[in-house]
Amino acid sequence: MSAIRTVTVHTTDHGDVTMPEPSWCVDSHNHEPEALRDTGHRGPQHRAEFYGHEVATAELVQDPFAQQSDRNTGVYVAMGYLASTLTPGELDELAALLVDYAGTLRRLARQLSVLRTQEAGR
Repeated sequence: MSAIRTVTVHTTDHGDVTMPEPSWCVDSHNHEPEALRDTGHRGPQHRAEFYGHEVATAELVQDPFAQQSDRNTGVYVAMGYLASTLTPGELDELAALLVDYAGTLRRLARQLSVLRTQEAGR
């Protein structure tokens, strides 16, 4: 059995805080100090781009000190801004991108379900 990974972050309101770090976290945690409630973990970012325009991003997140406990572990999703008149070929390409990205979101949903089940069992 391996030891639990931890990370120490400096917070503006509680000083240095050591917390467990999930294996999927890719955040370096060496950014500017922030309030404890704003610290958390970020997984790899899954991006959907269409001709250089960001259409969407999604990443697994864990905010252990968030005020809303039902949102402590989730998937953060941002939908980009794409406003363009498209040709039939471009529209087909965009549709294919969105179908592929839907698969990415479904995989993240399954991963999130497993993580939440594990958290509930602790």
